[in-house]
Amino acid sequence: MSYSVFTETRFWFMVALSVVLPFGIYAMLMMKRAISRTTVLLLGFLLVAIAGLDVYFLRSLSALAALTPSLADDALFISELSIAFYLLPALFGGLGINIISHSLISHLAEAQQRFNKEHPDRGY
Repeated sequence: MSYSVFTETRFWFMVALSVVLPFGIYAMLMMKRAISRTTVLLLGFLLVAIAGLDVYFLRSLSALAALTPSLADDALFISELSIAFYLLPALFGGLGINIISHSLISHLAEAQQRFNKEHPDRGY
């Protein structure tokens, strides 16, 4: 058993997963001039999955922090400050859902336009 959560591999994996990867995805989306709808949809789902994994890691690290003798762990993971750690997964989960929603709405709008062109007598 380690003396601090900060020496655990899970903690550093969570930092990489919750900071580096989402910002890398966001940078890739912003730098591309053209990107397929499927890629955008998959990246949106990936952001939601990352948010879920972040919450899992935060919960497991909170349980582990209760068992370690370090007071710094308790101050961050067990106290009221721990709620601040959940803001980043909420942000990325919300952003992922917004990206997914945008992709689906765009697809449905185009499908409706195609239907109206193919069936002008039934279009509204």
